[in-house]
Amino acid sequence: MKQPPRDKSSLDLTPVEGFITDIGGEKENVIPILQAIQNHYDYLPQAALRRVCELTAISPASISGVSTFYSQFRHKPAGQHTVHVCAGTACHVKGAQRVIDAIRRHLKIGAGRDTDDDKLFTVLEVACLGCCTLAPVVQIGSAVYGHIHPENAADMLIGFLEKGERDQSREPTENLTKKRESLGEIRIGLGSCCIAGGSDQVYRNAIESVVKSKLPATVKRVGCVGICHQTPMIEIVRPDRPTAIYAKVKPGDVDDILLRYFRPRSLVKRMIHAVDKSTRFFESMFVDNPERETQSCYPLGVRDQRMTAFSDQQIHIATERYGEIDPVDLEEYRSARGFVALRRCVTELTPDRVIDEIEASGLRGRGGGGFPTGKKWRAVSQEIGKRKFLICNGDEGDPGAFMDRMLLESYPYRIVEGMAIAAYSVGANQGYFYIRAEYPLAVQRVRHALEMCERADFLGDKIFGSHFSLNLKIMEGAGAFVCGEETALIKSIEGKRGMPRIRPPFPSQKGLWDAPTLVNNSETFSLVPWIMRMGAEKFARLGTGQSKGTKVFALAGKIARGGLIEARMGITIRQIVEEIGGGIANGKRFKAVQIGGPSGGCIPAEKADVSVDFESLNSVGAMMGSGGLVALDEDDCMVDIARYFLSFTQDQSCGKCTFCRIGTRRMLDILERFCEGRAQASDLSQLEKLAHLTKQGSLCGLGKTAPNPVLTTLKYFRHEYEAHIRGVCPAKKCKDLIAYSITDHCIGCTICAQQCPTEAIAFTPYQKHHIDANKCVCCDTCRQVCPRQAVIVQ
Repeated sequence: MKQPPRDKSSLDLTPVEGFITDIGGEKENVIPILQAIQNHYDYLPQAALRRVCELTAISPASISGVSTFYSQFRHKPAGQHTVHVCAGTACHVKGAQRVIDAIRRHLKIGAGRDTDDDKLFTVLEVACLGCCTLAPVVQIGSAVYGHIHPENAADMLIGFLEKGERDQSREPTENLTKKRESLGEIRIGLGSCCIAGGSDQVYRNAIESVVKSKLPATVKRVGCVGICHQTPMIEIVRPDRPTAIYAKVKPGDVDDILLRYFRPRSLVKRMIHAVDKSTRFFESMFVDNPERETQSCYPLGVRDQRMTAFSDQQIHIATERYGEIDPVDLEEYRSARGFVALRRCVTELTPDRVIDEIEASGLRGRGGGGFPTGKKWRAVSQEIGKRKFLICNGDEGDPGAFMDRMLLESYPYRIVEGMAIAAYSVGANQGYFYIRAEYPLAVQRVRHALEMCERADFLGDKIFGSHFSLNLKIMEGAGAFVCGEETALIKSIEGKRGMPRIRPPFPSQKGLWDAPTLVNNSETFSLVPWIMRMGAEKFARLGTGQSKGTKVFALAGKIARGGLIEARMGITIRQIVEEIGGGIANGKRFKAVQIGGPSGGCIPAEKADVSVDFESLNSVGAMMGSGGLVALDEDDCMVDIARYFLSFTQDQSCGKCTFCRIGTRRMLDILERFCEGRAQASDLSQLEKLAHLTKQGSLCGLGKTAPNPVLTTLKYFRHEYEAHIRGVCPAKKCKDLIAYSITDHCIGCTICAQQCPTEAIAFTPYQKHHIDANKCVCCDTCRQVCPRQAVIVQ
């Protein structure tokens, strides 16, 4: 239970002692202790920090250095509720900044402040909430809201206060109707995107309907369904009927859908349903009720054949059995040949033989530059030492990416199995999940999976009766993008600032607590059980050249059909965007894709036939990265996109090396001049020179790849930079270079005046309206709400 902020003189520090008792007072526990303190007090009171130093071996310098390094921590009191507005790539291109501005205006939060006068809301930007298909996204407490726009932001806050906070990260650990006599399953996706879209309410309504009507069915929670643009979804699976899928289901539709496939056991219940159905039919014919549910409940396959286009080119390995299994049901995972690969490795194969198989598969790391996985494993295995570690990098700090989040939420047992196989092959007996604290549902499901695996002896001592033992723990990140870099991540687990170090020595030689350490990301580990079950050759047959197997992508941005997809290496960008993704939404022109996050690049539509593999993407100035793929349309300014990414990397730079710290700052300054119309022709060459110097001289991957968005936009969209020098933004995006006006098509309906947040439009009914340029903040609300398209941008 969170305690409201108090004056430090009356602050109750008793909870701090409890946190230290539960967590431990060792130096490496400083981050979990700080997280516990902030969760309790909503900030880090100085008195509480001093008390930690008094009770532990943690020094004041250490606790100060750590608490000021990670963005999650705050040192001043917060409001009763924290509003996190996602500033990830997909949210940025869909107007996140306008949402932030609208929320701050509604709460009357002035410049330099983040909390309203009533201390009710604290408004903060967060790098990415991992719900990119619902952009723009806002999280209040644990409740996530998707598709928020300036005009509905205030309603969201009011609705939250009226309904109260619902903890969306908490859920039952087993399906509540599972033990019923069942004729089939009612499957509902409960990944984070699904829940944010309303699937949790659909799930609860389905359980209520089954229990109330005594339907012979099982309501089954499943993980990410992939088709995020169609959620909430219900899938009806009966062995005696074709499978039916219903998309964008409203809570009020649930009863009607379920009763089409499952008859109530009780005759009385059947009669009640028949009467109710007849009543609703006649009401729809003769009664005008605007509040009545308007969803037409037809199976998706009947009315939308595009679903096959979304799924036909996908190959599911990391996402095997997606939308079918309960993420936290260990027995169901076992029934799908779960832990068969681990048993084979531990009881039949030597560690060297396991590594041989991984090398033969051609698997490369899926979290960054694509280093050969087998080569990394062998390097760790050949190190001699009493202890070794392995780490699952689930930090996923890339804005616009949500692959790791969905894999951790949907396939926790699969990743545990992959980690256990890796640990056996390299000789590690202790491992860590490093997961972003912004992913509470992933943390919860992985924690549950670890508990169940320990009970079933898939973790712990002498697994499968062998000499192999393995213990896994969870470490929650505290908000530092640089901790996606493995040496910085290791420092974070040790309870230090996440500062990268020079390599060599590599983590395989000297990693966590100076012991040999294997670091792979969630997707890499999720592929391992399939390879060891199905064979390296079958995996290697997929893909192209040196890029084998499949890759999971987060498809978001201005795309018609966004979601989580898994496709073979070698598929083209155009096939992903136009065939799987259905092209650009709203009939707009496909302009570019941003692939690989802040480390990646912007590839124009003209280059969209490039193969998606490590080598081909590098050849056009991008990189695979974690797999975020954000589609951009004609309304996106590529100079603004470059500025956005430089702003992110400059903010996230640890500051250790000069080229990254100063180089990104100088590049950002120049990009700001372009977007404000103050740039000169000489700035183009200066920007390019700084980009190359930063790329060559930076210490870690963050600094070395930070210039990629700048270099690719300069290469492919140089004409837009040149237009900005002339004071023109071709996409009409940069606020300092545009102006709003109202044409003679205006009919004086006053809608724009009513919606204008700054009263820049006078309320003049039945007369042509005008915009006061001195008050206009270019929020775009007037243009979006105008029914006659009378508002134009010049």
